[in-house]
Amino acid sequence: MIETDYFILKEAHSLGADADAIREFYTDWAKTYDTDLLMAIGYAGHEAAAEALCERISDTALVLDVGCGTGLVGLEIMKRKFDVEIDGIDLTPEMLKHARKKGAYRTLNVADLFTVLDEIEDDKYDGVVCVGIFSHGHVGPGGLNELIRIAKPGAPIVFAVLEASFEADGFNEKIETLETEGKTKTLDVSLIAFYPKQEVFCQLVVLEVI
Repeated sequence: MIETDYFILKEAHSLGADADAIREFYTDWAKTYDTDLLMAIGYAGHEAAAEALCERISDTALVLDVGCGTGLVGLEIMKRKFDVEIDGIDLTPEMLKHARKKGAYRTLNVADLFTVLDEIEDDKYDGVVCVGIFSHGHVGPGGLNELIRIAKPGAPIVFAVLEASFEADGFNEKIETLETEGKTKTLDVSLIAFYPKQEVFCQLVVLEVI
C-alpha cells in the first residue's frame, strides 16, 4: 500500500503544469481521493492551512478556497468558524461534485489558475487559502498574482508549497519580490508535515495583502 501511495503522489507531481493532464488525473482520482489522501497517504496540510487562515479572519468573513478539490479545506474552516462564507474554485468538475456534498461552500465553480480569473472582481475576499496546487507539475509562483488581486487589502493569503518546490520553482524569490514591491507582507513561513506518513513536508506561507 505504501508503495502504491508513493506512486500516486509521484504521478500527481509530474503532470508538467498541463491543465488538461491535471484535470484528467483528478477526474480519475476524485471518487477515492478523500479515502486515499486521509487514510492511506496520510494528509495533514488541510488542517494546518485552515487553522492558519481562521486565526486571521473574522467569524463572518468571505473567503476563497483556491483549488478546493473535494472540499477538505472548506470542511476544516467550517469546523472552526461556522459562519464564515466559503467560495470554492477548482480545475476539475468531478472534484467539485464531491466538494458539494460536504455542505461547506456558498458557491463552487470551475476555474483555471493557469489563466486570469476574469469571473472574480478585484478586492473581493477577506481571506484566500490555497492548498495542493502550488507545487512542481501544478501551478507556479505566478499564480500568486491573481490571489493578491482578488483579496482585499489586509486580507491573509494562506498557501502551501511542497518543500521540494519552494526554492526550486522560485516561490521563495516570488515572496521576496512581492514584499519588495509593496504588494504583500510576509506574516509567516513554517515548515510543516504535509503527508506525515510519507515524510513529505511543505512550507506553509501566510501573506497579508497591502
